[in-house]
Amino acid sequence: MAAELSVVLPRVLIVSRRTVRKNKFVDFVGEYHLDLIVSYGAVPVIVPRVTGVHMLLESFEPIHGVLLCEGEDLDPSLYDDEPANLSAEEIEEIRRQHASDTTIDKEKDNIELRLAKLCLERNIPYLGICRGSQVLNVACGGTLYRDIEKELSRNLPQNQRVLHIDYDNYDGHRHVVKIIENTPLHHWFKNSLEEYDKMEIFVNSYHHQGVKKLAQRFVPMAFATDGLIEGFYDPDAYNPEEGKFIMGLQFHPERMRQSDTDEFDYPGCTFAYQEFVKAVVAYQKKLSSSTTVQNPIKLNQEMEKKRKIIVRSFSLARNIYEGGHQMNPSKESDLDAGAEFLESNTALSIQQEERLIQMGATVRNGSSYLERLKMNEEREGIARKVMSKMSVEQLSDLKSFYNMMGQICSEILERKLQDIVNEVAS
Repeated sequence: MAAELSVVLPRVLIVSRRTVRKNKFVDFVGEYHLDLIVSYGAVPVIVPRVTGVHMLLESFEPIHGVLLCEGEDLDPSLYDDEPANLSAEEIEEIRRQHASDTTIDKEKDNIELRLAKLCLERNIPYLGICRGSQVLNVACGGTLYRDIEKELSRNLPQNQRVLHIDYDNYDGHRHVVKIIENTPLHHWFKNSLEEYDKMEIFVNSYHHQGVKKLAQRFVPMAFATDGLIEGFYDPDAYNPEEGKFIMGLQFHPERMRQSDTDEFDYPGCTFAYQEFVKAVVAYQKKLSSSTTVQNPIKLNQEMEKKRKIIVRSFSLARNIYEGGHQMNPSKESDLDAGAEFLESNTALSIQQEERLIQMGATVRNGSSYLERLKMNEEREGIARKVMSKMSVEQLSDLKSFYNMMGQICSEILERKLQDIVNEVAS
């Protein structure tokens, strides 16, 4: 039964965080996240932040959702287009005060930014908690405060300042956030907001950085009293029933539980995970339906014989094209079946025939194969020259993009070829 579930349930990728235990590095993910993902019907797949994994993300396919959560500070060079007005002494003070968070983990940065961009490209459901919300914002061109206290709080009157992190009271720490109307957060916490007749809730947080400039595509859902954005989403990419979910929460709804119990502070605390998994399930179904290839129809013996002759003819033509060799005269008759098929109006429409001719599919256009081969070699030389100047990251992104395009083309080509066979049979 367990083996069946692992195949059926959608997969949510979660990147681990590294720590030191017994003088060795250990990867971990908080169980609160894992429990909630499993309880709502998805399977968490942990991506280890091991060197080189950012180049292997294709091996984690299929990806139906991505949840990014805790971790160290993002490398400032990834977003700091306007250097913070911080002195060297202040930066050193920040490092001492937040020693567990200020160590940059470039491998984790690479993995998570690539996953975030992949979600944005493919509309894969994405939920970012704490650091995960910052990764999402940076991936879309936003920026961060390198330190909230030094860059934001010190410019505010005392009554507007907010303590966003309490090292002595990790789970119990709370501060007020104001919820924006008609946003997902408003709907999730609506009953609690109406009960207290305020658009405010108390949230748990554990961070010294936060969103400075929100990326243009996002809309805020909540603010702390110091003005810091505590939640945002893309309204054009939010419809869980249709598999759409792109959201970042700076606070920790999964940790907002009453002392010594698993009871949440508010019923709405779990809704972020519930709606996220709902979108993940819908995305999986949508992905499965779009990639399903129709079962081939059964042909009678005569039609099956003709189909094999035509396939053999095309296969021979392809080998001549790809190898760039001259055609063996003894094989010329084997090409006639393919040529007749392509020239037959009963098998193909004029538009289909013209398209195939443009692709160099007819045997009688064989001379164009060698010309195209020469042209391809010239293009390949230019491409190699351009790519030799690209960075490893750019090349990896380019490779991922074309692999994705190749997969899509293969699926569509399979369907189109099946349509042609169906037309022949009819």
